[in-house]
Amino acid sequence: MEIKIDDLTGPEVAELIREHLHSMTLNSPPESIHALGLEKLRKPEITFWSAWDGQELLGCGALKELDLEHGEVKSMRTSSSHLRKGVARRMLQHMIDEAKRRGYRRLSLETGSMEAFAPARRLYASVGFQYCEPFADYLEDPNSVFMTLEI
Repeated sequence: MEIKIDDLTGPEVAELIREHLHSMTLNSPPESIHALGLEKLRKPEITFWSAWDGQELLGCGALKELDLEHGEVKSMRTSSSHLRKGVARRMLQHMIDEAKRRGYRRLSLETGSMEAFAPARRLYASVGFQYCEPFADYLEDPNSVFMTLEI
């Protein structure tokens, strides 16, 4: 698996982000969807990576800089044909390593509270993320859970 910084211009990545956004609409009410589309992912404070096996897209993830010591995990998604193969774990570890390299002291994330998001919550907890209060501009929401990792 090769993980590389992605400029979000390829059709495979665009389709994966569309799939990600669509799945959010199936599992969350509109006011509780915090996933970012392509244009919002192209902001200078966001680094976006894609994971590949040759020409096949395996998944993606992004790291948003909230401040010089705090980053946010965004847009974690595994291609549906590669679920449960370790793609998300590798991407998450890549982002944790990058956060350490940047000197962040904390990584945080928002994910859904519904059963559909249970695998994501288990993955985050397995690497040390703990539940926390809303951070940055997030508000308390029964459809969201917030997690953080001190690094």
